[in-house]
Amino acid sequence: MDDHELFHKLQKGDSKAFEIIYEKYHRLLYAFALRHLESREMAEDAVQQVFVHLWEIHANIYVNISLRNYLYTMIKNHILNLIRNENAIFVRNYELAEARQDYCEDLDEKIDKKEQMAMLYKAIADLPEQKRVVCLLKMEGSLTNQEIADKLNISINTVKTHYQQSIQKLKECMNKMLIFLFSITLILLICVNLYTIG
Repeated sequence: MDDHELFHKLQKGDSKAFEIIYEKYHRLLYAFALRHLESREMAEDAVQQVFVHLWEIHANIYVNISLRNYLYTMIKNHILNLIRNENAIFVRNYELAEARQDYCEDLDEKIDKKEQMAMLYKAIADLPEQKRVVCLLKMEGSLTNQEIADKLNISINTVKTHYQQSIQKLKECMNKMLIFLFSITLILLICVNLYTIG
């Protein structure tokens, strides 16, 4: 069966057609998701979510593009929502922590997902050396600004300045990561569409 026939059978609730669609496209969608999420578990979950949603709405969907492109659009939107949600959680936790002036101290409790922490530590690793050290010491949560100043042989005002500048750079970096991931996703989707049309 071609995609057109599969889609019409799917609309009628044909579970066999659904299984064929799954077998035909789940690996392509998984590869696409893995490229962006960089986590096998998250990629597999994203694909499962897309196919579950496809079955839930099968009687009400209308596809005016190829089934392949429709599924790519579904997985792309799902990934973009994940990225937006991840970034929203980070920003919300950042704002809460900044208001209490204990951002790094409280970070591990507020951001409990490994992917978010990996992005955060990547951003911290890119900070200038002294700012990075100050931020990491603050994250440990056991040292006061004065103790950090004594440990690094710098003034307490320098510690505060490094800390505040680090937080600003981290926020800017996270926003750039979001924009970059969003742009790459759109570019890949356009390439897939062009490849399909060609």
